[in-house]
Parts: sequence; C-alpha cells; structure tokens
Amino acid sequence: MRKTSAKERAMIDDAEMQHLKTLARLDLSPEETARVQADLNKILGYFEKLNELDTEGVPEMQRPVRLENVMRPDEPGEMLPQEAALGLAVDQQDGFFRVPRVIE
Repeated sequence: MRKTSAKERAMIDDAEMQHLKTLARLDLSPEETARVQADLNKILGYFEKLNELDTEGVPEMQRPVRLENVMRPDEPGEMLPQEAALGLAVDQQDGFFRVPRVIE
C-alpha cells in the first residue's frame, strides 16, 4: 500500500463536490455543501491516518465475524389488490405501471 505524505493528502475540491452532488442528485445550499465537503474531507483524513499504520507482517483477516445466512421459509403472504397497487402509481396504462423507457 502506497503511503502518502500530508502534502499529497486526498481532498475533495469544489469541482469534485459539485460532481458528487450531481451524481447523488443532492440539492444543497452553499452552507450545506461546505459542511458536507468538510465532513468528507475529515473522513478522508481518517483514512490517511490509517494509511500511516505499519501493517507489514500482519496477517490479513478474512472476516471479523462468521458469515452465516439466515434464511426464512419462502411463504406467500397476503397480496395487495391490483387496484390498490396501481393507485400508488405515478402513471398507469391498461392495468400496468407505466415507466419511462430505459433501453432503446
């Protein structure tokens, strides 16, 4: 793992913050944007601190806890009537949900 100096510290600049807001579809005021940007930079700083740790010779841990799937029986339950479900639809046509085309 490459260690970085304080000079090379990863920071989220204003342009990257605007890009993140666009990707996440966030509508933040300038004050909120500055606060979130500061929080994200603080989090990145914590990761930089972790990068400073000497992990040479430390065996990699696969999982801190045992992974176990908890499955319940697949039993049909009470169904929502079609009219009630379609009543929640933004757009419907002929008894079906109508959604924008996503594949051309």
